[in-house]
Amino acid sequence: MRATLLYQAGDVRVEDVEDPKIRQPTDAVVRIVLAAICGSDLWPYKSQPYTDHPRHMGHEFLGVVEETGPEVTGVKPGDLAVVPFVYADNTCEYCRRGLQTSCPHAGQWGLNGVDGGQGQAARVPYADGTLVKLPVTEDSGLLPDLLTLSDVLCTGYHAARTAGVGPGDSVTVIGDGAVGLSAVIAAKLLGAGRIILMGRHVQRTALGREFGATDVVAGRGQDGAAAVRELTGGSGTERVLECVGLKDALVQGIGVVRDGGVISRVGAPQYPDVPLGFGEFMRNITLTGGVAPARAYMEDLMPHILSGEIHPGQVFDTTVGLEEVPDGYRLMNNREALKVLVRP
Repeated sequence: MRATLLYQAGDVRVEDVEDPKIRQPTDAVVRIVLAAICGSDLWPYKSQPYTDHPRHMGHEFLGVVEETGPEVTGVKPGDLAVVPFVYADNTCEYCRRGLQTSCPHAGQWGLNGVDGGQGQAARVPYADGTLVKLPVTEDSGLLPDLLTLSDVLCTGYHAARTAGVGPGDSVTVIGDGAVGLSAVIAAKLLGAGRIILMGRHVQRTALGREFGATDVVAGRGQDGAAAVRELTGGSGTERVLECVGLKDALVQGIGVVRDGGVISRVGAPQYPDVPLGFGEFMRNITLTGGVAPARAYMEDLMPHILSGEIHPGQVFDTTVGLEEVPDGYRLMNNREALKVLVRP
């Protein structure tokens, strides 16, 4: 089959690889119908040293089950299903607590002999725990919306949930990428009264307003913090959702959060130290967040998509075929695309 491989920073290729096959009795093989390029894919795209053993790329996909191992009972050939960006058995103590990312059997797509999602097909470990069946056909117009369950929608929701967003709360979302826009959707779903989106890309922030943002602040640093505080009577917001992953974004969050408030960071952190010193200690700021256990949220969020209440698939502004995936990476890296949809 054809699949996307990363050899080094800036060097993404679509090449022939071995067809996936059942290796364990709990496996399934899925023919991929839709996939995506994630903002987190750009970190290795920008930094990975050259390797003779390229990484299989992609962790967001949905598709049709083609084959199952003898111990798989939850899905059958012909079922359409979506995967979370971390596979897991969904039966262990951590999974039962909704923390599938800590499952002892959890793993990442594209590593340790597991296929990536940006290809024609993939072997899915722990299929019963990983695959979530979709009640639509593969020609449904809802597929781009449902694909967001794989990562970005659940990650935005994780930010809002861990921050404790509730009815009437004031919320600042930092970052106008796909995760930040998904966090706007999530904050609105949870009843936030005011949602301030911090971002500088006009087309993206316009979509954020459509998703539920009540205000947009384009400023950064002290100017941005001052603008948020002006909008909130000088106090800042009760909840802050940091959806970028850079230290400057967290510093921005500290600048806009209200004393006694909560910052949830779900952007994959590209820094080792957290700038919370004595001053922040005196303000009783809570820092939470982490990697989103997407599998825990998928079935709760799906009805909002099926009913038409939310349309998270609007974050896809560019579509490419599998052979054009390297162009998709370039477009996203150059900020010429918000999020790229891949149709193998």
